[in-house]
Amino acid sequence: MQQHLPSGDTSPRPGTARSRARTLKGLLAAAATAVLMTALVPGARAADNPYERGPAPTVSSIEASRGSYATSQTTVSSLSVSGFGGGTLYYPTSTADGTFGAVVISPGFTAYQSSIAWLGPRLASQGFVVFTIDTNTTLDQPDSRGRQLLAALDYLTTSSSVRGRVDASRLGVMGHSMGGGGTLEAAKSRTSLKAAIPLTGWNLDTTWPELRTPTLVVGADGDTIAPVATHSKPFYGSLPGSLDKAYLELRGATHFTPNTSSTTIAKYSIAWLKRFIDEDTRYEQFLCPIPQPSLTIAEYRGNCPYTA
Repeated sequence: MQQHLPSGDTSPRPGTARSRARTLKGLLAAAATAVLMTALVPGARAADNPYERGPAPTVSSIEASRGSYATSQTTVSSLSVSGFGGGTLYYPTSTADGTFGAVVISPGFTAYQSSIAWLGPRLASQGFVVFTIDTNTTLDQPDSRGRQLLAALDYLTTSSSVRGRVDASRLGVMGHSMGGGGTLEAAKSRTSLKAAIPLTGWNLDTTWPELRTPTLVVGADGDTIAPVATHSKPFYGSLPGSLDKAYLELRGATHFTPNTSSTTIAKYSIAWLKRFIDEDTRYEQFLCPIPQPSLTIAEYRGNCPYTA
């Protein structure tokens, strides 16, 4: 029997051309809204991050002895600078990707920049400008090393031959031993820093509630010079609970492990610098969930997920 619409009912029935047109119109409107929301919401797409550098990372790429960027280096004489003892600049050779974030690295007590030189080309090849420095004297204490790290950053961004390659708003500091203690001092003094990494750090001041810089504390289970129980662990434990922070304790390592090439140190340092200097969330996969103990990791702590 033929079915008739009630008088005045003009609603489209399923399958009619009119209903299909309305459905298509609704889908197009929804798609347009989705595109608009993607454009308005920060971080909705990875491509929206102007600081992202290099291809999508993998375990192999982040553990490799060299990243995707060819690098160059230049020596900075102590006679041409003030506030620190000169050093060596490492940087991506190409300028096609624009400017890069930068990190300055200090050696430890009685040591020269040669003791941390391996980090220069390794980090630079991942898309950073890196400055390994000498201190004014090899006996300088952590507070002095902190000031020298900041002086080196200022030189790097305002006077160096590679200043045009550096984004002065995206800077970090690293250091070994007393240079690690100086890293904490520098981050305390300049809260605008984006990342700090003390490597088997030494400092008589073990409390750092003032820090506002995302900090990765690296200790060594066999360190007898700056034992983790009296240095790295108190450093980490004193950082604000709201701060993006992590503690990496190396297994089978000593105070001097950061002085030679280390895949574990490089991997987590690169991930930390990328995540917080470049705001590149592609690297958070190496930091969160918390890495488990392994042949090279005795302990790892962190406050995932990160918010910066």
